[in-house]
This record gives sequence, structure tokens and C-alpha cells, in this order.
Amino acid sequence: MLDTILAESSIKTIPKGTEILREDQYVKVLPIVVEGFVKVYSRFDERELLLYYIEPAQSCVMSFYAALKNTPSRVFAETEEDSKILLIPVSLLPKWLKEYPEFNELFYNQFNLRYTELLDTISHLLLDKMDKRLFDHLKRKIEIANGDSIKISHGQLANELGTAREVISRIMKKLEIEGIVVQNSGEIKIISEL
Repeated sequence: MLDTILAESSIKTIPKGTEILREDQYVKVLPIVVEGFVKVYSRFDERELLLYYIEPAQSCVMSFYAALKNTPSRVFAETEEDSKILLIPVSLLPKWLKEYPEFNELFYNQFNLRYTELLDTISHLLLDKMDKRLFDHLKRKIEIANGDSIKISHGQLANELGTAREVISRIMKKLEIEGIVVQNSGEIKIISEL
């Protein structure tokens, strides 16, 4: 299976900050992240809302569904760092899903992963205060980036969490005063647990 997929697909290195899919675009290739990570988000009234990250060995279930049904994308996808991505021609998906049970299982697992993340997000929205949501989001972004800090603006954090920049700035200042984070020139480091 792997030899067939690699022979029929291409691997492309895509720079950080590159939009690889936009809303209303038809999906021609299905991405599987090999290295790096990709942010998948939606826009509502000029506000961005983070849906999920695609990490190595993962794909985009929204792109998968749009490709299979030949419908336009309902999401945007952008590389969060320089990324190496396997691009599978969507014309081959139906055949490979029938021929290779492992390939089929990959996408069932992706649907399960995203559904579980959705339930976690709803739980956070209903039960957690914004400071906890922001802290957990920062912690996750730092983990994904395999670092001890992350360079990100308050505006971008606000977009990803579906709130106003002023709210994020106020909470970041509070977390800094409490000795939980350190901010320096747009770089944020977690130094203590919430």
C-alpha cells in the first residue's frame, strides 16, 4: 500500500504561513502531514475560529469529506511552520479506500480524533473560564511546536480562541503577574502551571 501511495502521490515542502486550502475551493489533493503542522480554521463574520491542528501522520477530515463528495471546502488550512506534506490525488481515494483497509482505517481514526477534540472544545467552552482556555491552548501549541515557548501575537490567539484581542491581552497580563507565563517581544513561555 505504502509503495503505491508514494508512487502516485507527491511530497512537497511548504513554507510557514502558506494557505494550502481556502473556503469554497475544490479539493484536488488530500494532505497527510509528514513533518510540521497545519492549522485548520473557519471564518465567521471576519473572525477566525481554530478547528484543529493536523500533526505528523494526520490528515484533514474536512478535506477528505469535501474530496469524496466533490463539494467545495468549508474550511481554511495554513501551515504553522515549514511543513513536509504528502499530497494524494483525490481521484485515487475511492479505489484506495476499497483496496486498502489500513488506508480506510486511517480516516476513521481521523474522524474519531476530531470528534473527540470537538467534544473537548465544547466542554472547555461550557465549563472553563477564558484564562484556563488560553493557558491550555498555549500549552498545546508549545507541545505541538516541540519547544519551550511560542512566538504568537495576542491578535492571533484571539482569532484562534474566537474572542477579542483585548480579552487575550488582559488575561495574558494577569497570567504574567501571577507568574504563570513570561512574554518577551511576542514570544510566550509557560513557567508555571495554572
